[in-house]
Amino acid sequence: MGFMDDIKGKLEDAVDEHGDKIADGIDKAADLADDKTGGKHHDKIAGATDKAKDALDGLDGKNDDIR
Repeated sequence: MGFMDDIKGKLEDAVDEHGDKIADGIDKAADLADDKTGGKHHDKIAGATDKAKDALDGLDGKNDDIR
């Protein structure tokens, strides 16, 4: 197993175990960015948030960790 495979495995384990906390962190960061920009870029921030969650959720091939 290569270095990158090891890192990916650890990231998958972290997402499986702490997916709800990761999703909360992503949402808080998005809310902060939205607040700081006065809602001016809300649609872009919301889209990026969804893409980040989908990417992390799909690491293990199952969409079951982050909502």
